[in-house]
Amino acid sequence: MSRTFTKNLPDDNHATPAAADRVVVTEPASPQPPHNDHSSTDHSLTRGPRPLQPIALGRVPIDFPIVQAALSGYSDLPMRHIARQHGAGYAVCEVMLDQFLLAIKKRQKTKHFLNIHPDEHPVGGQLMGAEPEQFAAGALRLVQAGFDVIDINFGCPVKKVLGRCRGGFHLSQPDVALEIIRRTRDMVPDHIPVTVKMRRGIDDSSESRDHFFEILDGGFGAGIAAVTVHGRTVQQRYVGPSRWEFLREVKQHIGPQRVVLGSGDLFTAADCLRMIDETGIDGVTVARGAIGNPWIFAQARALAAGKPLPPPPTLHQQAHVMRQHFQLCRETYGADRAPLLMRKFCIKYTASHPRMDQVRLGFVRMRTEEAFEQALEEHYGIDGPGQYPPTEVHRVQAEC
Repeated sequence: MSRTFTKNLPDDNHATPAAADRVVVTEPASPQPPHNDHSSTDHSLTRGPRPLQPIALGRVPIDFPIVQAALSGYSDLPMRHIARQHGAGYAVCEVMLDQFLLAIKKRQKTKHFLNIHPDEHPVGGQLMGAEPEQFAAGALRLVQAGFDVIDINFGCPVKKVLGRCRGGFHLSQPDVALEIIRRTRDMVPDHIPVTVKMRRGIDDSSESRDHFFEILDGGFGAGIAAVTVHGRTVQQRYVGPSRWEFLREVKQHIGPQRVVLGSGDLFTAADCLRMIDETGIDGVTVARGAIGNPWIFAQARALAAGKPLPPPPTLHQQAHVMRQHFQLCRETYGADRAPLLMRKFCIKYTASHPRMDQVRLGFVRMRTEEAFEQALEEHYGIDGPGQYPPTEVHRVQAEC
């Protein structure tokens, strides 16, 4: 299979703590070794003979193994629901701190973190923390809110998170990590699957590798239903290529009966299928490649079925989805907050517009619904063809 590779900033599905403890990190773009860079400017893909199969997270069936990852500040109810409408087999909320979950009240400003749309099930709740007992209590709070899967974050590489012994820090202390898994599995009801998100280690040392596999094996021994593996180390953060070959090694290690999802460098539908084909894993989680681009899931379904890649959405189709997204945002956050919270999504949506640089300027200062409609009328009022988002648009930010 011929491939054309292009440089890109790594994908990232490590969400930050919710609300008052959110960390946003901006990283400079770094040169990527082209021989290890997976994201392709060629959006087409010739499928081999192996069809994509549905997966199950414990007792929770997932009809299509290309899913929406957790993304801090993004994978809220509106984004998750839009992703599911466009073909994502499953979606995970932005990660929340255990202590935040235990303190959360039904105030308008914070209750949205636990909101679930009735049509988005199954939906996962992702959790991050330091203390096993408090972590397990936070997991139970997510179950009580209605989340169908509990996902443990052992992958976040942000310094603030690591300094508080959360996220990727746990990859350096297998005993604590496994205690968190055991207590969480014991705390939540048996029918609720527990999954784990990991990077491939703290660094590339042999000790870090040993710790990874100790947590992996111990986690499945303690009853986790699946693991998501990001092909970078914590030390790498968002720099350098994701090592897809490590995903292949993980899948070969744990065998065909256990579920492995992959993460890293997934910006097109073809990337998603290529990762599955090249590594033998069971599915993938799409992070920044899906922000403002829910069509990636429908495109992946088409390619997986052996059909041609669908064309990019037209300008009218884009505007329709943006209005849907805005309406969900208004219903979730209220009319006053919706425009400001929707602005970052609008900026991402413009990557599908052939004049994206010009169109983006129409949304950067958006503060009202009227300004939103005005920008849509100006830039999307006359229909025309869209474009596949250029991979370089994913260089501009990195979040945990």
